[in-house]
Amino acid sequence: MSEIVFAVPGDLSLPTGGYAYDRRVLAEWAALGVAARHLELPGSFPDPSEADLAETGRRILSQPYDSVLLIDGLAYGAFPESIAAGLAGRVVALVHHPLGLEAGLTPERTAALLAREAAALRHASAVVVTSPATKRLLVADFAVPEARIAVAEPGVDPAPRASGSVAGEPLRLLAVGSLVPRKGYDLLIEALSGLADRDWHLTIIGAADRAPATTTALAAQIAEAGLADRIRLAGAVDQAALEAAYARADLFVMPSLFEGYGMVLTEALARGLPILCTTGGAAAETAPDAAAVKVPPGDAAALRAGLARLLADGDERKRRSDAAWLAAGALPGWRRTATIVAETCAKVSP
Repeated sequence: MSEIVFAVPGDLSLPTGGYAYDRRVLAEWAALGVAARHLELPGSFPDPSEADLAETGRRILSQPYDSVLLIDGLAYGAFPESIAAGLAGRVVALVHHPLGLEAGLTPERTAALLAREAAALRHASAVVVTSPATKRLLVADFAVPEARIAVAEPGVDPAPRASGSVAGEPLRLLAVGSLVPRKGYDLLIEALSGLADRDWHLTIIGAADRAPATTTALAAQIAEAGLADRIRLAGAVDQAALEAAYARADLFVMPSLFEGYGMVLTEALARGLPILCTTGGAAAETAPDAAAVKVPPGDAAALRAGLARLLADGDERKRRSDAAWLAAGALPGWRRTATIVAETCAKVSP
């Protein structure tokens, strides 16, 4: 292997968990002296045009034949089997979560994406996933041999413990993640609409341009519930603003329908925040039971009950905060993540 070519569709600077993972792996490899470079693929994945598929093929096939191709699943999972088969023996697929498990898809679209990704994965020499839950899913539902899958959980940087809101202010709730259907923010707003008599304020930080119809619907839902002064859609923010939001938060909330890992949960743990989350996908395992109240995904009533409980009980919030802070010490670092991915790629011999 001469080098690792890490192929990622679109703009690597986009503020999503998947792109953050990819950026940090590349940065850690640079620090470690791993021979690797980024290859940008067209940004239309997972719905590429025929022209973009042709351009993808041209860019990938122009790479040295003795390089290993690490291909982000946002692109690889949408490859036609003919392309995946033509790259057999050279590819390590990085699966953040299966494309067909995105929320808001038609049944036909879901079935097509799941079938295409399963077909493409048959031709990958190895697969990197970000959680043991995703590994189990690929083995059970995508027929990927367990021996071909490596787990490289996202790292997390050490952070100061959150100080929370100032006495006399509303309790500050924080949610972080792009405004897309899978994140379940409509359920969170529905849950909070039944708790208008409590003293709270919610900030949702996340890119608002990934699913414009969802963003519009959420804004309308907030207005209709009379919560425009209590729920803020902050959009994407820079790192300094994100750090400040974590520092001021009293409770972290993640209502996702499905997560391949849930990086924001470990970011909350790193700051000692108590958590309310769903058990969708890997989220059930990412947050320790002692630190998080966990509810079924898609259940607004359960979200409301969990919120009511944590808003009312400061002692429970403190116990879960202490458990989160304790768990933070055992979280993996990004150097370990990047090393696992590099070692997986090194085992592939084009």
